[in-house]
Amino acid sequence: MTRSKNDIENQSSGTPANLVTAFEDAVSRLAEVNAVEGVSPVFEVIEAAKSLVLSPEGLEAIYQRVPAIESAGFFGGSDWDFPQTLVPSLAARTVRHGEPTETLVECLSQIRLLAVAKGDCIHASISAEHAHHFLAQVMAMNLDLVVSDDLQESDRLRPDQLGHAVQNLYHFLLQHLGYENLLEHLVAEVWRILEQRPVQVEGVKQMVTQIAVCLKKPDALGGEVSDDALQLINALFSPTEGCREDPGFEVYSERLAEMDDATLMREAIAFARAMHNTGLVSAYMPVFIRYLRDRWNALIPTALGLSYTGADAFHCYPALIHRLIDDAVFPETSQCTYGLAMMLERGILYSPPVAPSLWRQIRMTLCDAAAEKIATVFGGARSPECVLLADVLNVLGRPLGVGQGNYPTCQSTRALSMWAYNMPAELLRILAWAARDDEIVMRFEGNSISSRELGAGLATEPPVDVDAVSLLTVPHLDRIYFEMGRRSVGRGEDPHKWVNAEFHGDHVGHGFRIAVDVFTGGLKDFEGFVRDFYAAYHPFYNGNIPVINPQPAGIAVTDSATRFLGWHAITIQRLAMDKDKTMRVYFFNPNNDSGQNWGQGVITSTHGHGELFGEASLPVAEFASRLYVFHYDPMEKGDPDDVPADEVNRAMELARGSWASAR
Repeated sequence: MTRSKNDIENQSSGTPANLVTAFEDAVSRLAEVNAVEGVSPVFEVIEAAKSLVLSPEGLEAIYQRVPAIESAGFFGGSDWDFPQTLVPSLAARTVRHGEPTETLVECLSQIRLLAVAKGDCIHASISAEHAHHFLAQVMAMNLDLVVSDDLQESDRLRPDQLGHAVQNLYHFLLQHLGYENLLEHLVAEVWRILEQRPVQVEGVKQMVTQIAVCLKKPDALGGEVSDDALQLINALFSPTEGCREDPGFEVYSERLAEMDDATLMREAIAFARAMHNTGLVSAYMPVFIRYLRDRWNALIPTALGLSYTGADAFHCYPALIHRLIDDAVFPETSQCTYGLAMMLERGILYSPPVAPSLWRQIRMTLCDAAAEKIATVFGGARSPECVLLADVLNVLGRPLGVGQGNYPTCQSTRALSMWAYNMPAELLRILAWAARDDEIVMRFEGNSISSRELGAGLATEPPVDVDAVSLLTVPHLDRIYFEMGRRSVGRGEDPHKWVNAEFHGDHVGHGFRIAVDVFTGGLKDFEGFVRDFYAAYHPFYNGNIPVINPQPAGIAVTDSATRFLGWHAITIQRLAMDKDKTMRVYFFNPNNDSGQNWGQGVITSTHGHGELFGEASLPVAEFASRLYVFHYDPMEKGDPDDVPADEVNRAMELARGSWASAR
């Protein structure tokens, strides 16, 4: 750490030494009790922190003691104990509107992440880059606190001066992160996320809204207002001439009634351009689309920005598309307009089971449990059936935008993506069971497994930050996946060998390779593993056979310091040359953010190297260096001996210099 305890305590305007001492004593008692009993007296630490968070010097004192707080087990047994799974939008709400205890714990958590981001504290499960991105997003969502000395009334009236404490925290974060141009960095963070086209964009919309509010205050952020910032703000609040000054729905509806055909055409083109340029949909767009339903249906494909493929699908299934619009497209569910457009562009309606499956979804009545889950998470502005149908469009339109958020179920989330991408009717069938029957039944080696009869799987808490499709299906799928794994234990090999094909579908390759011995954890024929991956997937060595069906795989995730963070489920989508003639692996990562630094210069790219929306990519050797398990088709595999030694050696060296160093 950069400053000593005495430096902090002896500042003339500093926090009294007795408050710092009281905090230290509480942390020490927590460490002692946890070491013996495992019962955490965390409330003593929280109580001692109350006074410290009210001054910059007090926050600095907490910052200096982050390693002690962490080692004492302060966050143990809570969501905060797994910082890699925390969600910025939830953190922003907790720190601003949570109960006093929750707010104080969140403050301590963000101070801890600041220490990680600055390299003053190393955490086993989150990298400095991840921590930095997290804090940038939380700051963007609370931008009024960051840039202003004034408090809103709701913040000012919070008990125990919590509003002042939170404002003090964000000024402290800003000082330490040292943004020369805060607006520029926050806008860049929004674009970085949007380039991945996630299904869930409520957090992004909050960030853009905060940026827009602050831009209305003269000199709030300093510097020029960039075109990138204005493009985001306009896409949400004023994408067309008809709503240029954000007039409200009633005024905009009146204007639409007075527009001639040429003006309506300009509105449609402007809506489409804003939506496809940013991936964000203005709440005005559903108002426009629903108006066209009565006046000019033929203009809807233009407003959706459809190509010939999408427009043809629109005209081939008019009754279905119109019903989807009528039942799902509203200002509260505006984002599904983009999902609808992308679903039509994919052409999946031409697959015979998809249209009738969507009709089933439209006419479905949800069971009480499913309806209650959706209402709890998404509110009651629209019916649970409407919310679910809207997210069906989002998931089918952007199967690589599905994310697990803070839910530790990457296998189930990966399955949803694979089904939406490759087997949409299967996804809709499984969703129907979960939504209508509160049960999913899958077969494993000839025997049925019902989610209703199983205990908890890998996730102990229900998700609250995912799309409605994931909200209803993932808890069931998680339990079934865990049960399949349990039934495969004791066979002498990794259970994924049997589970993945049964769980994801028969299109999963029956060949299976793993780099790690399941009993010892050590490397097992690693050179042969790397050679087999090249021979199965690399077009130069497998007879130029492309990836026909995306395949499940597992990676060893490392941070920027190459420390091993854990195993993670991904999907290999394809291999192709980028514009620089570098062969790359393009893969789907079910995290909400695929832009990651895994150390040794291995930085996953999400744009700029030929990635489709939602894909991450790496050169083949770099990807192979983090791969530890994959499936393949043994009938379509080249000769492993043909793979050049330098390629194999590079992948092996990168692996042995990171996650495999002790294996």
